[in-house]
Amino acid sequence: MTEYDDSVMRRLKRMEGQIRGIAKMMEEGKDCKEVVAQLSAVRSAADKAMAYIVAVNLEQCIVEEKAQGQDTGRLVKEAVELLVKSR
Repeated sequence: MTEYDDSVMRRLKRMEGQIRGIAKMMEEGKDCKEVVAQLSAVRSAADKAMAYIVAVNLEQCIVEEKAQGQDTGRLVKEAVELLVKSR
């Protein structure tokens, strides 16, 4: 099971707050450029959170596989594919 540290949870909570703020902006009829700019910020934050999660998980998996004497190349390839698919 993957464990997620507090920094990832803080990022998600910040994004959650941003989403609520965007919904409020839309309810208030704010300019679409402002709304899109905020949505772009959320997307960027989500991309960074995904990259961080993949990196931390990859690091943990590599350490475990090296300890077992296994090849880690497959793990790196899978991590890269996961990030590419997320875009």
